[in-house]
Amino acid sequence: MKIATWNVNSIRQRETHVQRWLENTQPDVLFLQEIKCETPAFPSLPFHGLGYTAEVVGQKSYNGVAVLARVPFNVVHRALPGLPADDAQARYIEIEVEGITLIGIYLPNGNSRGEDGFAYKLAWMDRLAERAQALLDDDRPFVITGDFNVCPTDEDYAPGALSPTDALVRPESRARFRRMIWMGLTDAVRAVHPHGPVYTFWDYQAGAWQRDMGLRIDHALLSPTLAERLVSADPDRNERDQPQPSDHVPVLTTLS
Repeated sequence: MKIATWNVNSIRQRETHVQRWLENTQPDVLFLQEIKCETPAFPSLPFHGLGYTAEVVGQKSYNGVAVLARVPFNVVHRALPGLPADDAQARYIEIEVEGITLIGIYLPNGNSRGEDGFAYKLAWMDRLAERAQALLDDDRPFVITGDFNVCPTDEDYAPGALSPTDALVRPESRARFRRMIWMGLTDAVRAVHPHGPVYTFWDYQAGAWQRDMGLRIDHALLSPTLAERLVSADPDRNERDQPQPSDHVPVLTTLS
């Protein structure tokens, strides 16, 4: 099974990019983040023509997540369990495919709105860990993938690419990421590439792509039984070099 994630930074601007990548790579499931459109505005029809069914959790102008799948699936949750009912930020979708729970997330960045924004990020991560623990308690095989907006270690960003006070590297963010690892989840990319730069994001500013000033913030976390089936996990750097690219590239995880 091939499971991918991609923060496309506006599906309306990157629709043809996604179509081309699906045709070339043919993942079974692709999770999208930052689609930046309401659900009815999502361009489902072109993807249906490629054999993919879309499920969308949209939001006007901001955030928004979606899943494209060429295999049958059931929608389990369209919001992160445990969050307040009035939280309208579109950041989570959970489906079930062949007995496996697949979760796509767009975790809050945490750098806007000062300490309140950072507190929201941490609370979101706490709820995500609780959801992961519930799935572990139920002995459910699962994958959590998407834009986590966390560089887990100093090796996960180019020297000088971030300030030490950036929410992506603050100790509180990293501690919550480690919590999920210590629960027994496997960071798929690091399982395959234990050391060195394996970036998934390059800013549009200051020639970050040309200088390889990247970040690794798009992840796939695997439950123990799925970690045993891990074959590969790789960012597709070629997408960052395309005309008018997203600032993120797809990350493809393959399970036997």
